[in-house]
Amino acid sequence: MNTAPRRGGLGRILACALVGLGLGACQMRSPETTGSIGLSGPQVDRREVESLAKRYADNPGDAATAMRYAQALRATDQRTQATAVLQQAALRSPRNQVLLGAYGKSLVEVGRFQEAQEVLQNAHSPSQPDWRILSAQGSAADQMGDHARAQGFYEAALKIRPNEPAVLSNLGLSYMLARQLDTAEATLRRAAEQPGADARVRANLAMVLGLKGRFPEAEAVLRKDMPPAEAEANVASLRALVAQPNRWKAIEAAEKSGRKPAERPGRPG
Repeated sequence: MNTAPRRGGLGRILACALVGLGLGACQMRSPETTGSIGLSGPQVDRREVESLAKRYADNPGDAATAMRYAQALRATDQRTQATAVLQQAALRSPRNQVLLGAYGKSLVEVGRFQEAQEVLQNAHSPSQPDWRILSAQGSAADQMGDHARAQGFYEAALKIRPNEPAVLSNLGLSYMLARQLDTAEATLRRAAEQPGADARVRANLAMVLGLKGRFPEAEAVLRKDMPPAEAEANVASLRALVAQPNRWKAIEAAEKSGRKPAERPGRPG
């Protein structure tokens, strides 16, 4: 059997881990989960991108147009360009917190984590915290290896948005990266029980179950969202990973290399 990662395989599962990571790791609907960083939107075609590019060129100071253009660039896999557009917009409108939030999440997505932390801390205020920004801050901290700090951000986000599956998923993956697998499993099971949980949350749970050697359970979870053969291939990849003597280094490397928003299987993002 071919155990190489494939679409829906280990690479996709690890890409769901944080974050947004995007936070990679699999962010759900927006920046709140490590994986899709809050800039996802409907698919766009080349003509729409060109139209937005012209509108942006004609009026680069319009923050709303800049954000729509960046979203279109991201939807066409031009994430570095999207970040550059948001950077220029943020320089022109340094007090626009919505814009700063989008820019900070984009920085997480392209791996500029230290910059992301600096931008995101100005994207909301202590008196009016935004749970999405807190989750994105957690994603950045996780990517920098500061899992305790990341978990603090997620817990703060959950105080504002209790049981939000996107944040719970990020928190569970953070525990996984900190090698606290029992806590990770409990947190991801809680995430998977929420009404808004989707295939990405369940894939993250399956990954943790696989890391604990509970492969039949992991496969059963994956079969809820994919054909049996694909679930079996996922589990074969997990088995190969767990068998490696340096599996934690492999996990960290795969998670970082896959840190771009996961595809929308059906949802969250």
